[in-house]
Amino acid sequence: MENIDITEILKVLPHRYPFVLIDKITSLEKSKNIVAIKNITINEQFFQGHFPGKPTMPGVLIIEAMAQAAAMLVAKSLDLSAENSIPYLAGIDKARFRRVVVPGDVLTIDVSIVQKKGSIWIAAGSAKVGEELAAESSLMAAIKTNS
Repeated sequence: MENIDITEILKVLPHRYPFVLIDKITSLEKSKNIVAIKNITINEQFFQGHFPGKPTMPGVLIIEAMAQAAAMLVAKSLDLSAENSIPYLAGIDKARFRRVVVPGDVLTIDVSIVQKKGSIWIAAGSAKVGEELAAESSLMAAIKTNS
């Protein structure tokens, strides 16, 4: 599955402005891997305070973008939507930040499923600008379905 646009992302993820941190999916292989894109613009609300005169994307939001990509992968793998499920970030391990992300950058987020334990999905994620690694982390996600 390729080229999932923001309209489809909003059908799957419950996140809304200003907290949607992925713009499109360029590749998705159910239960295996996803590649998502986040276009970084000066219009992002967080740049007002982080940092005035030197806009820098907070590392925690890069991790959140990875978590949203992971949630998208899990939801698509289980055929879930924003109407019948909520993804929760259950854990972050080994987070490392290697490069500053600034307005004008295109963040490519790559997340792969490492393991599934019951309702917990464990994934490895990375975020790059071009070929430069910006951040990496291990993520745990739990999906709560509406019953």
